[in-house]
Amino acid sequence: MAALAVRGLGLRCRQQLLPCMLLGNRLSASLTPSLLAGTRLSWPGWTQHRRSLHCSPLALAGHIKWSKVKHIKGPKDSARSRVFMKLAMMLRHAVREGGANPDFNTQLGNIIEQCRGVNMPKASIEAAMKGADKSKASSYALYEARGPGGSSLLIEILTDNNTRSHQEIKHILNKNGGALSDGARHSFQRKGVVMSAGEVPLDRALELAIEAGAEDVREMEDEEERPLLQFLCDVSSLRSVREALQALGVQTLSAGPEFVACSSVQLSDSELEAASKLLELLNDCHDVIRVYDNIQPLS
Repeated sequence: MAALAVRGLGLRCRQQLLPCMLLGNRLSASLTPSLLAGTRLSWPGWTQHRRSLHCSPLALAGHIKWSKVKHIKGPKDSARSRVFMKLAMMLRHAVREGGANPDFNTQLGNIIEQCRGVNMPKASIEAAMKGADKSKASSYALYEARGPGGSSLLIEILTDNNTRSHQEIKHILNKNGGALSDGARHSFQRKGVVMSAGEVPLDRALELAIEAGAEDVREMEDEEERPLLQFLCDVSSLRSVREALQALGVQTLSAGPEFVACSSVQLSDSELEAASKLLELLNDCHDVIRVYDNIQPLS
């Protein structure tokens, strides 16, 4: 038996190497990625099946759960560097737009919260902020699109070349059962979203939401089927709601403005698989920072 030690994997990606077994002349090693803690990142469009506290129970889609199919939130180590890269883009853009002090730059403060939610190293956050002045100027755009089964998609981008980004996104959509389409925005509302572990009973969660000034609470699950709570509020009160929840003893995982679906569509298993492929390709696009959908599983 031989042990291998790996060093210098860099700030952006941390992996754990399991013991390697030497059998004869063959050496095999297995690398087990660790999951990111908690986020949406605001990130990328985390709209797993969910319910409001006063709505019907969570629904399942046959043998497929949308939270496990789409793999947007909580990416594995193989995607962690891409997630950190996009967060760095968002940090630089926020600093260029409103300065480097999160106390006076709400957008920057929200993005820093998202970075912490996915365990982005502090050194990487600081480096991105310091490099804002040296980076290329980028512009924000929101594309509306339709996906498989008539689903609605909102695609957020940061780009230094709008023509290139538009052509690339249009190509991905057209090749994978989607299309750019006006009107998808009407399926969403922009809200402040505070995520926490679902360790609080539902009745108590609603009481906490009222005390903290939130508008609603929704129950959801991450990829590992661990319960989470999504506290919704007006974007302008996001920071105060997060601080109030923390003062009440709620352990928050992330906070930021998001597009929350106000109407949804149900897809078959095959349509869910097609949607999963489309979302994966969109999130792999360099300029895309997040994709939102309004997909609900079948009951």
